[in-house]
Amino acid sequence: MATISSPGIGSGLDIKSIVAQLVALEKALLTQLDIKSATIQTKISAFGQIKSLVAPLSDAASTLNSLVTWNAVSTSSTNSKAVSATAIGGTAPTSFSVEVQSLAKPPGLCVCGSLPVGGTVGSGTLTLTLGTWTPPVGLVPASFAAGTATPVSITVSASDKLVDVASAINGANAGVTATVLNDASGERLLLRSKTTGAESGFQLSVADDDTNNADALGLSRLTVGSSITQYAQNAAATVNGIPVSSSTNTFSNVVSGVSLTVGEVTTSAATVTVAKNTSAITSAIDGFVKAYNAINEALPDLTKYDSTKKAAGVLQGDSTAVGLQNALRGVLQSTTAGSAFSRLADIGVTQQLGGNLAVDSSKLGAALDTKLDDVKNLFKIDNSNPLTNGVALKLKGVYRRTPRDGWFL
Repeated sequence: MATISSPGIGSGLDIKSIVAQLVALEKALLTQLDIKSATIQTKISAFGQIKSLVAPLSDAASTLNSLVTWNAVSTSSTNSKAVSATAIGGTAPTSFSVEVQSLAKPPGLCVCGSLPVGGTVGSGTLTLTLGTWTPPVGLVPASFAAGTATPVSITVSASDKLVDVASAINGANAGVTATVLNDASGERLLLRSKTTGAESGFQLSVADDDTNNADALGLSRLTVGSSITQYAQNAAATVNGIPVSSSTNTFSNVVSGVSLTVGEVTTSAATVTVAKNTSAITSAIDGFVKAYNAINEALPDLTKYDSTKKAAGVLQGDSTAVGLQNALRGVLQSTTAGSAFSRLADIGVTQQLGGNLAVDSSKLGAALDTKLDDVKNLFKIDNSNPLTNGVALKLKGVYRRTPRDGWFL
């Protein structure tokens, strides 16, 4: 007869104790894995923090390595209401006087004959022709010269009202906008050019289905008795005494690199000045200092050993973090060739106790005012030598390292 036996039974072995020890061993292994996992997650978080700080420093270096920053210019006017200006980067510093004789205007409201409110206008064809009006002079009446644009014809049916005509004109893309005005005598059609300048004039003509285009009946009522209250004109000004003209209130090709906008007629000349925008450069340098200080404060905390607490930083001894820290310090301690300023300290950017940077605004301002090109070279000159290139170019070199070197951003 078969029997069931256990080696523990009657053997004197403490089975319960053995099982408990095996379970404790398994728990210890799991605890160690949990600790390792927590350590890895902490390191990942620390590297994420570093990366979030490196990105602004990289952006700041790119800004200081960009011609947009160094070519920035500012403009000013002694009468900004009358004349304002903008200039593209790299425009040579200059100053000139501007006097404004007239502003650009569209043709004045063309007030056409009055009709009963809500009544039909009569059938036929309206034609809008773009061109140039010559205002009347003395006994010489106004004259119109058609432009090169093809006239636009609008068919009006017998059931159309004035609002329908206005809608058809607005939808015809004829360069003219139409509005219906209600006044004490009825409805009027108001026409206005979409553009300004002497060549933005227009003429409205009619082919009335009643065969009489000159009476005040039918569709011809829209042209008979109409008037132009304002003739189109160009903006007129003088720059350093030289007459200039523009179809709009902006003069974009008068002074190289400068765009002038006129807002009112002047009684005396306004002075427009174009100058180097050193405040943009100062702001870029301040941004670089701020970004560097942020990462300089974070790296020591992450890599240090606190002897008082006998605790190591999360990344103590980590070659990647330490390598980045040393690389950044190396850039600041290096020299640049090809500039009157070989170090950041020469323009007032100095390292303080603890490694942070500080800016002496007076010294930096003096350097920008007197040797702007040398300050630019200090940051962005390319000597084809990573040891003597500009500071911003060296920093970009730090971020181009391969993953094996530790950073690839």
